[in-house]
Amino acid sequence: MERVVQCVPNFSEGKDQALIEKIVEPLKNQEGFALVSYEPDKDYNRTVVTLLGDPDAMKEPLIRFVQKAEELIDMNEHSGEHPRMGAVDVLPFIPISGIDMDTCVDIAHAMGKNIAETLKIPVFMYAEASVQKGRKRLPSIRKGEFEGMKDKIKKNKWHPDYGSPEIHPTFGAMAVGARLPLIAYNIDLNTENMDIAKKIARAIRGSSGGFKHVQAGPVFLEERGHVQVTMNILNYKQNPIYRILETVKMEAARYGVAVPSSEIVGLIPKDTILRSLKYYSDRAGQTLDEDVDMQTIAKLAAKHLGFRDFDEKKIIEANIRRKA
Repeated sequence: MERVVQCVPNFSEGKDQALIEKIVEPLKNQEGFALVSYEPDKDYNRTVVTLLGDPDAMKEPLIRFVQKAEELIDMNEHSGEHPRMGAVDVLPFIPISGIDMDTCVDIAHAMGKNIAETLKIPVFMYAEASVQKGRKRLPSIRKGEFEGMKDKIKKNKWHPDYGSPEIHPTFGAMAVGARLPLIAYNIDLNTENMDIAKKIARAIRGSSGGFKHVQAGPVFLEERGHVQVTMNILNYKQNPIYRILETVKMEAARYGVAVPSSEIVGLIPKDTILRSLKYYSDRAGQTLDEDVDMQTIAKLAAKHLGFRDFDEKKIIEANIRRKA
């Protein structure tokens, strides 16, 4: 069986399109894997890249991609709404088909070691690839961000897993890991009031008593003129999207704020969408055909979940089928 992984590197540039194109160039038109998308966000000043295919084919292009980011991004001059500690901030490997998590962990460690040795960039291993206590969760590693990492990395507790205990002067540090599919999901609020976004984020995130597998925070989107609750759903089977969305709508209602739309960053498994669409079908007394085509699934997701800028290309299975 063909081995397929999803790799989702995030790098710290989301405003300069010419610069973004230069950084992703090593990942374009490669044999063995596809550059499915790269999605820049000016407010976050960050670009999310999605690769799908053979992990062995990704290795050399990914090294050149990280090297290109090292050449073109100076973190001393970077600012944005999204927490970050490096020019390429995070690089996870996600098993999709024909490959297990243990193998993805091995791939992540080989990549982290190679980056540290070749490019002199300190690397922290996280999620299923973590080997030290307190490093499974990315926010724990990233806390303090680029500016705070200069001192943090020198402490014995925070020496990197690969590389020297000092940041690269312009790149910073990065995290490499292996994990299950994570849903990067943001919900738009029709207000400029950050306090409301903070209160709603606090209500839904696991660390403050909300959904166990949700990390969430507030963001102001200057380009769109409103706030957003941005989140990672770490386990979509236990915390389905519809449940989170309906909770946010309920919380927003107490402040008289509408929830006009939401967005998926990167790709999303088909099963994630179907689980939420079934809720809305059941509520309407209808039966959901789970064999429905990808285009229809995308349209239903836009209708019921408010996904904006969404089509079937953002569904993982549609890309695997196209690749085959």
